[in-house]
Amino acid sequence: MMMMTRRRGSVASATRATSYKTGLKDLKNCVEAEQFDRVMMEELFDIADEMEKVKPGTPESLLLQGYLMSTLFYEPSTRTRLSFEAAMGRLGGGIVSTESAGEYSSAAKGETLEDTMRTVEGYADIIVLRHFTAGSARRAATVLSKPIINAGDGPGQHPTQALLDVYTIRKEIGRLDDFKIALVGDLANGRTVRSLATALTQFKNVKFYFVAPDVVKMKDDIKDMLTAKGFEWEEATDLAEVAADVDVLYQTRIQKERFLNPDDYAKASGKYIVDRSIMDALPKSSVVMHPLPRVDEITVDVDSDPRAGYFRQAQNGLFIRMALLKVLLRA
Repeated sequence: MMMMTRRRGSVASATRATSYKTGLKDLKNCVEAEQFDRVMMEELFDIADEMEKVKPGTPESLLLQGYLMSTLFYEPSTRTRLSFEAAMGRLGGGIVSTESAGEYSSAAKGETLEDTMRTVEGYADIIVLRHFTAGSARRAATVLSKPIINAGDGPGQHPTQALLDVYTIRKEIGRLDDFKIALVGDLANGRTVRSLATALTQFKNVKFYFVAPDVVKMKDDIKDMLTAKGFEWEEATDLAEVAADVDVLYQTRIQKERFLNPDDYAKASGKYIVDRSIMDALPKSSVVMHPLPRVDEITVDVDSDPRAGYFRQAQNGLFIRMALLKVLLRA
């Protein structure tokens, strides 16, 4: 009787020898943006460049064959979840997935996050978690022996979004030092802008403009962090004036689901919109970014402008997440 050899064993043993030049070699989880210094990000971005070249049927497309990834999402997601699952699939790995986990998983029966994580760890080689509570990924990491990736923890952090955003800035404007960025919209509840601001402190001479309605201004912890690290920032109210002076305009959605008071949402919604008049003010060499989804904060007639980089930004998430899976699974 012929015995079949498990493919996973050969892949795992063959790929564990891969080494990295930076702190990526010791990276066990991706929980917060602060884990990544400049040299780690630059090496990860170089790996992402290689991931963009992976084609079906090549040896690289089987890099994670035999590995399983669990995507466990307690909050809605389109881009993050699908890009992680596409990333695993493009590298030959398998996926076990659940959405609306708070409603349809055992959490609905009262199971703790820690118990869920211990259970899922028995089924998969890496876990991607989106949760509604800030700090949830850090909590989960304390009970896991396998890698976990934070895919967003409420109003807390979204480190892979920060990585793909920095990667997009590098690709779009050609540098990561000496530029100006405007963060616009819901800066109080936006985990993407908080993570991005943190990540950008690894670079030199980055100036931040915060443009937000009063009820959703950037919180003091981020402003204090920037000041302590010697970065220049200012709060502004005139979006057109700021747009004329920046290399990156990073727009965000006013997150209705984060508001307890409907009146506060009404005060914030629709105040800052990127339209043709804003694009007329924006330098020709600049880029407009958005973590998506958008509602009405960027008008659709902006989409055809070559400076509209948000769909390219979303695609870059695929390459960054492929790179991160490769690193964390030591492939």
